Amino acid sequence: MILHIDMDAFYASVEQLDNPRLKGKCVIVGGQSKRSVVSAASYEARKYGVRSAMPIYKAKQKCPKGVFISPRMKRYKEVSKEIMALLCDFSPLVEPVSIDEAYIDITGCERLLGTPVKIGMLIKEKINKKVNLTCSVGIAPSKFLAKIASDMNKPDGLFIIKPDEAHEFIESLPIKKVPGIGEKAGSHLENLGITTLGDVRRYPEKILLNRLGKSGKRLVELSNCIDNSSVTPFTQRKSVSTEHTLSVDTRDMGILKKYLLKQSEDVGRDLRRLNAKAKTITLKLKHADFKQITRSTTIDAPTQSSETIYSVASGLLFKYRLKTKIRLIGVGASGLVPAAMPFQMELFKSKEKKSHNWEKVDRAVDSITEKFGKDAVKRATLAENK
Repeated sequence: MILHIDMDAFYASVEQLDNPRLKGKCVIVGGQSKRSVVSAASYEARKYGVRSAMPIYKAKQKCPKGVFISPRMKRYKEVSKEIMALLCDFSPLVEPVSIDEAYIDITGCERLLGTPVKIGMLIKEKINKKVNLTCSVGIAPSKFLAKIASDMNKPDGLFIIKPDEAHEFIESLPIKKVPGIGEKAGSHLENLGITTLGDVRRYPEKILLNRLGKSGKRLVELSNCIDNSSVTPFTQRKSVSTEHTLSVDTRDMGILKKYLLKQSEDVGRDLRRLNAKAKTITLKLKHADFKQITRSTTIDAPTQSSETIYSVASGLLFKYRLKTKIRLIGVGASGLVPAAMPFQMELFKSKEKKSHNWEKVDRAVDSITEKFGKDAVKRATLAENK
């Protein structure tokens, strides 16, 4: 049996926890610019139709009396760390999948801890006692069903799908409730006459695979209660990225390059925290008409240098012909390898040495910012923004 633990309105709940005056109020966490989106909404705000990923301006229209708060990621990560450590007391097989949710494989733990429901209730009790927050627990024979179960009785709920009930549950499960099926895909499937996951079994498999490809194959498997994905305690990060939606669309290369510089610093800092280097750098752009493009290049020597990342990303930007204004810009690093991995430095000696020197500077800056805060040391170019 597998449990899916999902914290209730996590960011908003932490804000209400830290500031008791916010309890019972419509707390909406998100950026403060016109183009920002809602990161989390308290259940009080959800009654007004406010949801995660909704544009902030729409949230203000739906809930004008809402309390709008900028995210405090450092604080959320602190609380998340406590929760994940607590979960490891119940099973060695704990897979965090985001800052506020995780899977736990409790197979074989029944003799020691009791029935799956008892274990789920105990986890809820321990989390509430440890961090004074509520969570919802889904229990099922697979990860796929456990995730759906955790959403059945929110907030502060618990729902179990027993192995002998799985097929019956799937039969009537709305297709839009299936993880990975968004609004657009869900509407497309409904147009095909598929409104529940059970309908997938009755649809010609060949036609479904031709229309949906790999996602069609996945749906066929799920409709037959097949989900062999296991709970993996640790998954190596494959990439690091960041992006920013501009307050005003622009083609000004100077402005875009400043954003790239700040983002390259953030990506480099994350790589150094992971003790990893990246082989591929990616530039992401979204135009004013919402057309999105990415441009990537694989560099000679893997790097964790913010300067090298910026140099490559700005080079990709320079090569791309801007025909329309940009509304979003981002930088990513992928193809991660351990920082200590040896490379054939003699082939790329000058580039590797230059990158290494910048990495030494970056680590020195990291030490200062870790002790005194991100604003303690700042590039003159970025300081000009203020």
